Amino acid sequence: MSQLFPDYRPSWETDQHRELRKHAAEFFRKEATPNQERWVAQHAVDREFWNKAGAAGLLGLDLPEEFGGTGGDFAMQAVVQEELVYAHDQCFGFSVHSPIVAHYLYVYGNDEQRKRWLPKVISGEAVLAIAMTEPGTGSDLQSVRTTAIREGDTYVINGSKTFISNGTHCDLLVIVAKTDPSKGAAGVSLIVAETNDLAGFERGRVLQKIGQHGQDTRELFFSDMRVPVANLLGEQEGLGFYQLMEQLARERLIIATLCAALAEAAVLEAIKYSKEREAFGRPIGNFQNTKFVLAECKTEALAIKTLVDYAIRQYVDGNNDPMTASMAKLFAAEKCDQVVDKCLQVFGGYGYMAEYPIANMYTGSRVNRIYGGTSEIMKEIISRSL
Repeated sequence: MSQLFPDYRPSWETDQHRELRKHAAEFFRKEATPNQERWVAQHAVDREFWNKAGAAGLLGLDLPEEFGGTGGDFAMQAVVQEELVYAHDQCFGFSVHSPIVAHYLYVYGNDEQRKRWLPKVISGEAVLAIAMTEPGTGSDLQSVRTTAIREGDTYVINGSKTFISNGTHCDLLVIVAKTDPSKGAAGVSLIVAETNDLAGFERGRVLQKIGQHGQDTRELFFSDMRVPVANLLGEQEGLGFYQLMEQLARERLIIATLCAALAEAAVLEAIKYSKEREAFGRPIGNFQNTKFVLAECKTEALAIKTLVDYAIRQYVDGNNDPMTASMAKLFAAEKCDQVVDKCLQVFGGYGYMAEYPIANMYTGSRVNRIYGGTSEIMKEIISRSL
């Protein structure tokens, strides 16, 4: 239940979602919130935390029971993502692993691949990452330079990737590569690398970001790395670009969900602080300017939430609409940034101190307008419907 809007009920929320919310909130406040400072210092969550999250039943919730999931819906992933944000987590790479990459394996994997990989994904035994972005290649995925050339029963993969979330811990890596460099988008394929003790696979440096310091974002390098042809996702080569386009709406929707929760969390922190901090003999929340700023922020947080919940409802009902997901991500990411910025101002100088959650929200929020497709790309997609 939203603390900022206690009477608000999303149209998609059922009793099962509410029970899950309580469970996720309790788990993350106990297991994630107290460890944020240590995880930031080591640039990654503890590897064992993935196993704990799996044992708690918080990974792969919308995957079938035969693989260890609950057979739920995307909204369950959204609930877990929201509770992570409410718990002030900036470290756990849940959104990449569970709502995004696990779905690639389930939708495009064959029976053998699903049986081999999904139980480990759901238990936390195998951590997932996806290698899309390359140095010099961002949103233009058909221009990737990484190649996967077939030799007999293996692909020989060469290239490099950057900005890879879960780069430290990933055991299974979905690689966007050119199986036929002469065909442009039609030559792109998705290939799964099982990275443990894999010759030719190298994890590069941990990238120093302006925010989300506890997430293990790395460069990855492939040098004559051999992966079985059996690890190709899809019935044939050349489907990767279309698979990516089909799944990006889901990725953008989970980012929008994160932004909606982040805006709420920021407003809650600012309201709390405004009642505790005094200036000129009274709480700063009693000053008209502070009240007006917070009133505006609360209104904007609800506007974000309702649009995102509309998009989630649409997706749960079976309409994977890239335009609506793009609208949700565009509005949520842009407005969340503005809300967090105004809430930080309420804290004055303390808002600039890393020990305060609002400071980490501020630095962590900015990337939401970039990854999963920039705001500019979102506008381009939306404009096609005009």
